Amino acid sequence: MSPRSDNPRPVQRSSAVRITHTVIESPYGPLTLVAADGVLSRLYMEGQRHRPPQETFGERADDGPFPEVVRQLEAYFSGELTEFQLDLNLLGTPFQQRVWHQLQQIPYGETRSYGELAEALGSPNASRAVGLANGKNPVGIIVPCHRVIGANGSLTGYGGGLDRKQRLLAFERGESADALF
Repeated sequence: MSPRSDNPRPVQRSSAVRITHTVIESPYGPLTLVAADGVLSRLYMEGQRHRPPQETFGERADDGPFPEVVRQLEAYFSGELTEFQLDLNLLGTPFQQRVWHQLQQIPYGETRSYGELAEALGSPNASRAVGLANGKNPVGIIVPCHRVIGANGSLTGYGGGLDRKQRLLAFERGESADALF
């Protein structure tokens, strides 16, 4: 399912937007889920690069908008779900939105290079821009930026850390993380 992009341009949050969060356990460490007006907008891993301060996550709401997100994440981690079907409220530039949509087209257990994504977007010379947009993905795992690798097949940057990226790729391929790369 494509991210909800009613407003594809970055916007200033008004005080009317209700931000809530919860923290769940996963095989990859605690995950902080953040919703804006009841729709998932961010997912942060412990120790994630560019993780904003905890105060920006809003009030803790362990019920609210999160039961379906939690259910699908649990199904994914148990190997029962290969494609998320969630409404997402992802704020980004039009180019970032296009990259994030393209990430969702990478099948479970497969990878693509930054260049292949740029080509699929019709911008074959934009692999660096694709990499930057990939790095700004606000809901890792659900929008599978971990499925993007270097042109030579090597692991490249991942906000959640290369070890986590390797483990996610191995999990999706049904392999031991030691078997990859």
